[in-house]
Amino acid sequence: MPPPAEVPRQPSLAATGAVVAGEATGREATAREARPRERARRRLAWLTAGVLAVCVAVLLSLAFGSRSLSTGEVWDALLNGGEDPADRVVRELRLPRTLVGLMVGAALGMAGVVLQGLTRNPIAEPGILGISQGASVAVVLAIAYAGVHTLAGYVWFAFAGAALAGVVVYGIAARGRGGATPVKLALAGAAINALLAAVTLAVLTTQAATLDEFRFWQIGSLSGRDAEIAARVWPFLLVGTLLVIGVARGLDALALGEDVARGLGQNVAAVRITGGLGAAVLTGAGVAAAGPIAFVGLAVPHLARALVGGDHRWLLPMAALLGPVVLLVSDTVGRLLFPPSEVPAGVMTALIGVPFLVALVRRRAVTA
Repeated sequence: MPPPAEVPRQPSLAATGAVVAGEATGREATAREARPRERARRRLAWLTAGVLAVCVAVLLSLAFGSRSLSTGEVWDALLNGGEDPADRVVRELRLPRTLVGLMVGAALGMAGVVLQGLTRNPIAEPGILGISQGASVAVVLAIAYAGVHTLAGYVWFAFAGAALAGVVVYGIAARGRGGATPVKLALAGAAINALLAAVTLAVLTTQAATLDEFRFWQIGSLSGRDAEIAARVWPFLLVGTLLVIGVARGLDALALGEDVARGLGQNVAAVRITGGLGAAVLTGAGVAAAGPIAFVGLAVPHLARALVGGDHRWLLPMAALLGPVVLLVSDTVGRLLFPPSEVPAGVMTALIGVPFLVALVRRRAVTA
């Protein structure tokens, strides 16, 4: 009699569950591994788009103004260097102006990122530490008492005033228990801002001639900036950029809180000093070259953060690209509104920045 056929045994529920759980765990692990790569590709795509946006902004700045030029005329002026009026306008007027706009926009954008990271304050910007007001006081004193009447002469006084104001604010905030905390930095910056503003007004009310000359610098503009200004500013821009890039990881850790940052091995005091010094150098260079341009240091970090996230290794380069785009586009629009006159870039960035600030406040209020 033949043996009965064996009936295949069904796997137990426990074994089936283990297999399913194992497959799910494998998929989750694969997804976790793919997520950073996808995030990096997205960030790289945004950086590439930022580079293209800078190129477009540069072309617009070179081509448009009281006299608009075609792309071919711009390229011919840059590459061949003829002596036609259009060629001279591009090379001698618009090209230096555009170079200064690139440097100032990048400097203010990165300075805003660092100051918001150091103070953990979403509305922090280069003026929060009294840096811009320090530059203003130095320029007023240079005009009134040192006989300085050229933009090239303003640069050194403005930079020195910005640096000194930053040092004073940090020195005040660093005293006492806890060191230079974000709240103490903001309060010290507000106090120094008020003091320096009073000094500026005191000089201007007693020196009418100084007021007439100072108001053209105070409003913030790229008009009249030449290659000499660019040559004096770029070394400071390079130094400031190296300083803030060096504390990118420290700013990431500081965003988690001071105790967490110390637990991760970060020297919080060193991060603050290096980052604050870098922001002061960048702001001083930008303000010295173009005057106190408003809202670039406030709006650009938020735009960059929305695109690439809060990692400062990506955030700083993105801000360095978006800052020039915002400033150059604002400057170009200001030249086109009322030709042959122009609206200064500082006015245009304020007109763009105010609606952005209102939207930011409303968004914070809704999500709070």
